[in-house]
Amino acid sequence: MTTSKKILIITGDAGESFEILYASHRLLEAGYEPVIAAPTVKRMNLVMHDFEPCWDTYVERKGYLIESDISFDDVNTDDYHSVLIPGGRAPEFLRNDQRVINIVKAFYNSNKYVFAICHGVQILVTAGLVDGRKIACYEHVKFEVESVGGIYVTPDQAVQDGRIITGKTWQSHPEFYQIVFKCLERSKETEPEVQAVLN
Repeated sequence: MTTSKKILIITGDAGESFEILYASHRLLEAGYEPVIAAPTVKRMNLVMHDFEPCWDTYVERKGYLIESDISFDDVNTDDYHSVLIPGGRAPEFLRNDQRVINIVKAFYNSNKYVFAICHGVQILVTAGLVDGRKIACYEHVKFEVESVGGIYVTPDQAVQDGRIITGKTWQSHPEFYQIVFKCLERSKETEPEVQAVLN
């Protein structure tokens, strides 16, 4: 079993405020050390996605400011137990950063857990990690998931398929983090079974 208590969080400007802050605080509460990695070490502008009456899609508002701890260049995946990818608009551009793809693949290839929620799944798609897997994500990422052979789950709010754990949106936090924390305490040598948390 890996002894590291560090969890890498990958995000950037326009990351979803609630998903990033909730992850950081929840991990700290449980005795883990969240480390936020971004394109550079700087103060990032987070966002809040919400829904307004008469809008067909979500609206984006300015969210909190948060400092990244390290840049992607400074990430050594051997130092971490697992990686977590929040949503927001950040994954849309981070998936084009080869450093991010290399980092996520390195976690997966090292038999470590990869957690992603909402639009964070876009990075898993680009990294080639969803083919043949059950995936929960924001409903409008469904096409991307299915286009590369992933299986979009419904009505599950969160799902585990091997070492890939995904959730739909920040509204799925209760179900998503139930699985996340079971995984964090599970032995690295024990291959997790496919499971889901329903609505």
